[in-house]
Amino acid sequence: EKLFGAGEKTEPPGCKIRITDRGLEMLKAETKKFVEEELSNITMPEMRGKEGRFQYTIKDVKITELNLTSDLRFQPDVGLLFEVQNSSITLNFQRRILYWLFYDEGAINASAEGVNIFTVLHLIKDKDGRLKISNVTCDAFITKMRARFSGTLGRVYDFIGTFLTTGMRFVLNKQICPALNHAALVLINQLLETIPVRTEVDSYVGIDYSLLHDPVVTETSLDMDFRGMFYDLKNENETLVNYAVNPVVREYDRMIYLSLSEYFFDSGLFSYFKGGLQKQLLLDSFQMPKDLEMLLRTTYLGTIMMLNPALMEHPLSLELEVTSPPRSTIKTSGASVAVNCNVKVLVLPPGKPAVQLSSMTMEGKFNAKVSMKGKHLAIHLDLRRFKIFSNQSALESLALIPLQGPLKTMLQISVVPLINNYIKRGVQIPLPDGIDFIEEVVEYHNGYIIVGANLHFRTGLREIIERKLSGETDNSI
Repeated sequence: EKLFGAGEKTEPPGCKIRITDRGLEMLKAETKKFVEEELSNITMPEMRGKEGRFQYTIKDVKITELNLTSDLRFQPDVGLLFEVQNSSITLNFQRRILYWLFYDEGAINASAEGVNIFTVLHLIKDKDGRLKISNVTCDAFITKMRARFSGTLGRVYDFIGTFLTTGMRFVLNKQICPALNHAALVLINQLLETIPVRTEVDSYVGIDYSLLHDPVVTETSLDMDFRGMFYDLKNENETLVNYAVNPVVREYDRMIYLSLSEYFFDSGLFSYFKGGLQKQLLLDSFQMPKDLEMLLRTTYLGTIMMLNPALMEHPLSLELEVTSPPRSTIKTSGASVAVNCNVKVLVLPPGKPAVQLSSMTMEGKFNAKVSMKGKHLAIHLDLRRFKIFSNQSALESLALIPLQGPLKTMLQISVVPLINNYIKRGVQIPLPDGIDFIEEVVEYHNGYIIVGANLHFRTGLREIIERKLSGETDNSI
């Protein structure tokens, strides 16, 4: 059994994706349809020839039907193998034939039988860290070709059918591999270009999904290691170093597995902190429950009286400031995020600077529930533990104990919904346009999460590629 993620000594990935042979099974029908469309577009040149008394012209060759028996599977250490065996292609073309004094023209139906195509797509990491088909190895051959002549001279021409079809078989044979090379190197690579590599998430941060090395291909899976690192858009070089556990994927039951380490989440929290998103939050008396405001007034009555009794009439406010990048912890029991804040209690006299009454430290621990929608990963936070203590003295920390409950309630009502509303759209994972996660199950391990899911094509391969070529993007969530 191969453990995806065990034993590497290079930069550990923040994100891993495994596509299993079950996932490849779903791609088979789409790939077959796509190849049939590509082959049906083959154009063949006009053929002219002379053999003794026999002169011919063949033109307007059209493929009218493809009956392909195909398979798509992993080619270990290389990439993907697409194979067509013992299949048939039906053609129609116009003939113009002069034989002795006979002149004849009309349509001919021909069929290529015993069509065999063996195509290997070589998958690599390109210079930008993108998954790419670097090379195509293709071999095609047609065992035999039959022509069915219609019209009064049908039987007369049967004996020259062999002569005509030998040339046609040669020409058609020569056209198959170039058509499939173009399909893979140009069109499928266009599809792979829709996978985000280094892209903006919002106005604060971006995400880097560069592949760290070439994909690892076995008979049963395609495994990819991505950097999986967020960065601050204003300072792209200031990033967190990855010391997290290397995620390990052991399973093959679902079509796809996405594994994310603590580093993936920590780099996001670090980048948002550096980018300045909501580091400060001012909660005035309108946003504060009345019982909390009363408690604050009671707690700091002595301080207000000592400073200036006139301040008693003015509204109070709380200023929350995140003092260091929040950190995530992932265990088998679930994921959590720890946040440290400095909380200032202020009086706001109208038209004058705020007067600080006290400063305290708040430690919050949030439960983090990870979910997938389409190909966006989202987190929902829920405040689990909450503690405040004074920056001034242990005695004042004791006096703050009655504030804990009301402050926690206020955070749950006012602050947590703000954060959840902002992060609910989530971040796109490295999948091409038009392909989504469905029926996903999230598992929590020590140091990483694994999302096992099945895949769903929202549109066909051709539609996705045509949208990419026309410059449209997939904005669905």
